[in-house]
Amino acid sequence: MSASSGGGPHPRRRPTKADLAAAHGAVIDDVLAPGLDVLFCGINPGLYSGWTGHHFARPGNRFWPALHRAGLTPRQLRPEEQHLLPDWGLGITNLVARATARADELSPAELREGGALLADKLRELRPRALGVLGVTAFRHAFGDPAARIGPRREPLAGVPVWVLPNPSWLNAHWNTDGIAAEMRRLHDAATAAGGTESSTAGWVRYHPPSSGS
Repeated sequence: MSASSGGGPHPRRRPTKADLAAAHGAVIDDVLAPGLDVLFCGINPGLYSGWTGHHFARPGNRFWPALHRAGLTPRQLRPEEQHLLPDWGLGITNLVARATARADELSPAELREGGALLADKLRELRPRALGVLGVTAFRHAFGDPAARIGPRREPLAGVPVWVLPNPSWLNAHWNTDGIAAEMRRLHDAATAAGGTESSTAGWVRYHPPSSGS
């Protein structure tokens, strides 16, 4: 089931338990354009997002506030305004498209397959940088158990990669300001370096303030 064919959008009301159950497996359209400054990649949509048809829609998720505090949007966007992101050189995709109640419902094999599909998107769209929102999912998707928050030495499909904190309210390791600071560092590095594969060597000198998820 896709969000556009039955999962959303909806008026501004709280979903019922039945609404959320029906959103299981919903797919939200990516927000994409060629040549973006940063393509953000989440793990997969939660049921609240699957119900609304919008990324990071659950109240309490820090993605949209952090994006604004990082200075990447001129105001805090609502999830239903996600289509405006390419105006500021930003986009959203997910490692796994289907909505679930919890990220741990995804198997390592499903995450690895999602990583391969993500590489195909990068080859086609050529963003300056990729920001993966969640270090645990990154470790599974790309077989890198030592990955931590911050820039990666190896690009993906020729695109520099930065691992960002998971903005979910469940991630107690990071607050909104900390997530925003990482987004700002990623954006500054991407736009300064032009997003070339050769630029990633300079990224690895960065040391993040926390190794949390």
